[in-house]
Amino acid sequence: MTSNAFGHVSVLAEEVLQYLEPRPGGVYLDGTLGGGGHARLILEASAPDGVLIGLDRDSAALAATAVTLAPFGERAVLRQSNFSELDAQLDALGIDQLDGILLDLGVSSHQLDSAARGFSFREEGPLDMRMNPSEGVSAAEVVAECEADELRRIFREYGEERYAGRIAKAIVQDRELQPFTTTVQLAELVSRVVPGGRAPQRIHPATRIFQALRIHVNSELESLKIGLTAGFDRLKVGGRMVVISFHSLEDRMVKHTFRDAATGCICPPRFAVCVCGHKPVAKVLTRKAVRATEAEININPRSRSAVLRAVERLPVEEN
Repeated sequence: MTSNAFGHVSVLAEEVLQYLEPRPGGVYLDGTLGGGGHARLILEASAPDGVLIGLDRDSAALAATAVTLAPFGERAVLRQSNFSELDAQLDALGIDQLDGILLDLGVSSHQLDSAARGFSFREEGPLDMRMNPSEGVSAAEVVAECEADELRRIFREYGEERYAGRIAKAIVQDRELQPFTTTVQLAELVSRVVPGGRAPQRIHPATRIFQALRIHVNSELESLKIGLTAGFDRLKVGGRMVVISFHSLEDRMVKHTFRDAATGCICPPRFAVCVCGHKPVAKVLTRKAVRATEAEININPRSRSAVLRAVERLPVEEN
C-alpha cells in the first residue's frame, strides 16, 4: 500500500502488481490515475523502458500526479480523459495494443477529504460530486431539477436505498422552500426522513444517497461498461486487466463481464453437440474476489470495501 502528496492511499497495491505482472518494455494503461500510487509501482516494475498511459477526469489529480511521476520522464504519459474514451486516447498516441490495464474505481481519498468537491457529507461543501468540475451537471442540479420518480429511480438503482421513495418525496417538498446547495443540507434531510436516521450508527444514513448521486452525475456505470469492453479489446494475447471496485453494482458488472469473456459453449444443456461455436477469449485469474488483508484495513479503513478481479486475454481459437 502506498501514498503520496495528493493524499491518496493506493489499495491492494501488492495484489495489483501480482495480477498485472508489469515487466520491462510493456505498455500499460492506468485508466483511473488518481494520486498515481499504482502508476508509480507499475513504472518501477516495468523499468527501464515500460510505458504507462495515465488517464483521469480530474485536472487537480493530473496536475499533482504529474509532479509525482516526473522522475519517470517520457515513460509516463498523462491525459485528462474518462477511461471510457481510451480508444481515442490510444489512437492519438499511436498505440494499438496494451500489455495491461488497471482500473481503480470510485472516489479517491483526496476527493473525499476535500469538502470543496462535494463528495462527502462529513463536512459542509457545495453539492457538486463531479469528477471533472468543468463538465456535466452537478448533484445540486440533479436534486433541484429531477422529478420525484426520477430521484427515486436514481436512489434505488444506484444506491440500492430502501427508503428511496420517501427521501425523493421529501427532497421535492423541501426544495420549494429552499434549494439544496450544500452536502450538509442533503445529509440532514436524509437523517430526518429515514427511520432512526438520527440515531448513532456505523454507516451514515446518507451514504447510499451520496453514492447514488455520484454514480449518476458521473455516468460511472455507463463508463465502466464501455471501458471494460474497449479495454479488453485493446489487450494483447496474454495481456491482463485488473479492476478494483468499491460497491456491489460495479463489482457485479466486472464479475459478469469477465465471466462471459471466459465462457465457452453457450448452447442450451439439451444440445448434445455444440452448435454455437462460442469460444472463451479470456481466463479469469481471480476465481474468488481478492480483498484487503486485516493489516491493510487497519492502516487504511477505506480498503475494507475494495474488491479486486483480474482476467487474462487468450488467443482466439479457430473453429
